[in-house]
Amino acid sequence: MTQAIENVIDGTTPPKGPSGRTSRLWLWVGVALSIGLVAAVILQLGGATSEILTAIRELPPLVWPALLLLYLVQPAFDYLIFRRLWDLPPAGFKALLRKNVINEVVLGYSGEAFLYVWARRAASVVAAPFAAIKDANIVSALLGNLLTLVLAAISLAELRNLDFAQRLGPALWSGLIPMAISVGVLIFGRQVFSLRPGELAYVGAVNIARLAAWTALNVLVWRMALPEVPTAQWIVLLAIRCLISRIPLISNKDLVFGNLVLLLLGAHSSVAVLLAALAFVNLVMHLAVIVALSAIDLARGLWSGALVPGAAEAGGAHE
Repeated sequence: MTQAIENVIDGTTPPKGPSGRTSRLWLWVGVALSIGLVAAVILQLGGATSEILTAIRELPPLVWPALLLLYLVQPAFDYLIFRRLWDLPPAGFKALLRKNVINEVVLGYSGEAFLYVWARRAASVVAAPFAAIKDANIVSALLGNLLTLVLAAISLAELRNLDFAQRLGPALWSGLIPMAISVGVLIFGRQVFSLRPGELAYVGAVNIARLAAWTALNVLVWRMALPEVPTAQWIVLLAIRCLISRIPLISNKDLVFGNLVLLLLGAHSSVAVLLAALAFVNLVMHLAVIVALSAIDLARGLWSGALVPGAAEAGGAHE
C-alpha cells in the first residue's frame, strides 16, 4: 500500500493511455497551481514597509528556528493523522505542505479540496479520502473553537478596552457560523462522523497536541522578540488571532491579524510592527516552500520523461 502511494506522489504511477497524457496533465496542473500561488504571495508581499523590514532584520537569532517549528506545526500534525488513517509515507508530507500554503494564501479549507483531489489519485490505496479529510477537519474545528472560547473568556476585559468587537464590525459575527456548526456537530455527531470512535479519539488527541504546540510556540516567538511585553498581553493577542481564524472565507489570516493589530494599537506600536513583520516572514516562507516543491516536481517530471512525448513508449520498447 505504502509503495503504491509513493508512486502516486513521485509521479511514477504508470501513465494512462499510450502517450501518458494524464501524467503530463497532472504535472502541468501542478505547475500552473504553483505559479498562481507564487503570484498571490508576491502580491501580498508588496505591502511591506521599511519599518516592517527593519523589524524583520532585528529579530533575535533564536526566533528563526522557533518560527520554522511554528510553520511546520500544522503539516507535521496533519502527517501524524493521515499516517494513521491512510498509512501515508513520508513522501506525502509534500502534499500536506502544499495544503497548508493553499489554505493560507488562497482561502480557508481550499487546501482540503486540494488534498482530496490529490488523495483521489491514489484512490486504489486510499480508502474513502473524503470521509477522513471531513472528520479530521471537523474535529480540528471543534477543538479550535473551544480554544478560541477559552482565550476569549480569559481576555474578555482587555478585548472590551480595545473595542475589539466594534472595530472588527460585522466580520466578527460571521465567525458565529462555524461556532453554530460546532454545536450542530455535537448534537448530531453520530450522523456526521464516518471514522471509527478509536480513530476519532486519535485525531482529537493529535489536534489537542497541535493546538498546545501552536499556542506555546506563538507566545515563545513573541516573548523572545519583545521580552519587555508582559505575557498577559500576548494572551490577549492570541485570543484575537484565534477569533480571526474563526472568520470564514478570508485568506492569509496572519496578515489580517497583523493589520488589525496595527489598527488597534497604532502604526508605531512595537507589538503591532512585530506582528506585521512576522506575518510577512510567514508569507516569504510560503513562497519558499511552493517554489522549492515546484522545482522538485518539475525536475522529477523532466528526469522521468513525463514532459517528453513518447518517452514512456521508448522506455517500454527498450525493456
